[in-house]
Amino acid sequence: MTGSTRFFAGTSPRVAVWRPTPDRPVRAVVLLLHGGRADSYRPARRTQLAYLRMIPFARVLHRVLRDRGVAVWLLGYRVRGWNAPDLDPVSDARWALAEIHARHPGARVVLVGHSMGGRVALRIADDPAVLGVGALAPWAEQGEPVAQLRGRQVLIAHGDRDQLTDPRQSFLLATRAVVVTDDVARFDVHGEGHAMARRAADWHRLVRDFVLGVLGLEPHRTGIANAYRAPAPIGLRVPL
Repeated sequence: MTGSTRFFAGTSPRVAVWRPTPDRPVRAVVLLLHGGRADSYRPARRTQLAYLRMIPFARVLHRVLRDRGVAVWLLGYRVRGWNAPDLDPVSDARWALAEIHARHPGARVVLVGHSMGGRVALRIADDPAVLGVGALAPWAEQGEPVAQLRGRQVLIAHGDRDQLTDPRQSFLLATRAVVVTDDVARFDVHGEGHAMARRAADWHRLVRDFVLGVLGLEPHRTGIANAYRAPAPIGLRVPL
């Protein structure tokens, strides 16, 4: 893969890294988290669609961040499942955060996850380096915790035709998140299903603008900024 380096392959979690322009210190990392299944101990592989869906996001982000000292990491889990109560992908994502801290002390982190990866991103937002969380078509269930989102910028986007994860649950999660953080925006992606394939460019643009804004590299674009300023539920049902 052009511009990337892999390490820790095999039975351990593994990461693909899109590195900044050489000689630039890494000031921040975007950690991408792919989807999976509710229950499965089968190995997660880089050839699976859940992983492959995140590669275009990595490439888009790398293009706009490589000259700004920001690395993009795409985590590959050990196994495919959430596997409650083990929460294997949560453990893997915390491993990745520890690697970021070790390799780039002081670097800030933005989390972006799809489906199960969105749930993972929301769960690990309590890491002190995390500035913001982007959850794309997140798998959310009733009673999902939100206290860990305190002080974080949160963006949720969900296709209104999603048949795999419930947009109503991500809306309910957003309504609870506004209690603990002032910056929660949620977008209804009209005409889109779970795979983010019909309007791929819009998903990529939304994530790019969110990450740039969270890192303070550019002001938040009008749509995101207006969603943050709008009172609930208006800012939680923004059409995209």
